[in-house]
Amino acid sequence: MTAPSTAPAPPSRGGRWIRHWDPEDETFWKQTGERVARRNLLLSVLSEHIGFSVWTMWSVLVLFMGPEYGLTPADKFMLTSMVTLVGAVVRVPYTFAVALFGGRNWTIVSAGLLLVPAVAAFAVMEPGTSFSTFLLVGLLAGVGGGNFASSMTNINAFFPLRRKGWALGLNAGGGNIGVPVIQLVALAIIGAGGGPRVLLGIYIPLIVVAAVLAALFMDNLENVRNDTGAARDAAGDAHTWIMAFLYIGTFGSFIGYSFAFGQVLQNQFGRTPLQAAYVTFVGPLLGSLIRPLGGRLADRYGGARITLWNYVGMGVATAVLIGASVERSLALFTVAFVVLFVLSGLGNGSTFKMIPGIFQAKAHARGLTGEAAASYGRRLSGASMGLIGAVGALGGVGINLAFRQSFLSSGSGTGAFVAFLAYYGVCFAVTWAVYLRRSASRRRTVVAAGAKPQLGYAEV
Repeated sequence: MTAPSTAPAPPSRGGRWIRHWDPEDETFWKQTGERVARRNLLLSVLSEHIGFSVWTMWSVLVLFMGPEYGLTPADKFMLTSMVTLVGAVVRVPYTFAVALFGGRNWTIVSAGLLLVPAVAAFAVMEPGTSFSTFLLVGLLAGVGGGNFASSMTNINAFFPLRRKGWALGLNAGGGNIGVPVIQLVALAIIGAGGGPRVLLGIYIPLIVVAAVLAALFMDNLENVRNDTGAARDAAGDAHTWIMAFLYIGTFGSFIGYSFAFGQVLQNQFGRTPLQAAYVTFVGPLLGSLIRPLGGRLADRYGGARITLWNYVGMGVATAVLIGASVERSLALFTVAFVVLFVLSGLGNGSTFKMIPGIFQAKAHARGLTGEAAASYGRRLSGASMGLIGAVGALGGVGINLAFRQSFLSSGSGTGAFVAFLAYYGVCFAVTWAVYLRRSASRRRTVVAAGAKPQLGYAEV
């Protein structure tokens, strides 16, 4: 007789629900888990990518809106600020929707919802439309920002801790690329003499495709259940808010600058819409592409270390921007802004990798091991990601409001950049004080006592 196989059973997928999922089991992961996780990751990236494009479409629609639309630069910054705000707020309910409805099911719904702002914008994009109407329709685009939170929460549950940095970085980076892609499409349309409705007409069928593919090929995880206790515990944990503060500096910068870059070039350096569109996509594109590398470096060297030195780089780039702004050097300003985008993307990857590592370290500190520690880490890191993502996105609101006030006060963005430089300095200090200085002190104490060192926050 043939000996019975000891390999784990393949996932049960009744009604597209997988009942057994244990990615920390290496045998399960190699034989069945990795293939399923990668498929869901790919389709998650597609949906999130289009979500980011819809969320940030007003960053390019305002470039089409010349004097005939009757909007001032302050009006445009206010419009993009409010779009960013809605995208930040909806991330909280989107996070918990995955556990309530299932990752596949919610991806179908969240992708379908993108039709609402796209169709509404198609209807109103013409001169003579009031600012209040544009503002109302722009607020609808905020639902695209929520896709990030649900997508990251879903993918976090599919991958083992040892692969989370790369997987989350790839998922978020692929989504972030939605920003430069819609800017590139807008560049092509402006260059060809087309209008904003052409841009929207391209994206409406793509939204339908993303929803259909999610329905056909994605999965729900049975062991991811709505846990209000997890949300409460995550909200009550100081590390959730510390990481949210740090994520304001990285993702808040990325999304805020994505909305503002073209407007700054137009208002401070007199660029035409076409001239601005030629360069605005470069920064978001490079920042998106490098985000998975930030996660990979964090996997290898520790997210706290990468994040710390990344803030040093962001501070230097911002100081150069201040100098270029004062001297009105377009070339230096553009190069420094692109570098700042790249560093924000790298920091996005390293900070988000820190989240599951922090809660895994807390599990070890509580004496948990094995699956119990992994379950604790997944529970709290998944719940905290939505809160951290929402607060981080609020940084984009602050950046656009800062630019609005700076241009109203002095006619340039210099004052805003000074404020951003100060914020990056505080983020550097917080990262070192909480996740590096404390870890080093704890390791010295443990080693002096003759005990085996545990996972510290420097390794997260």
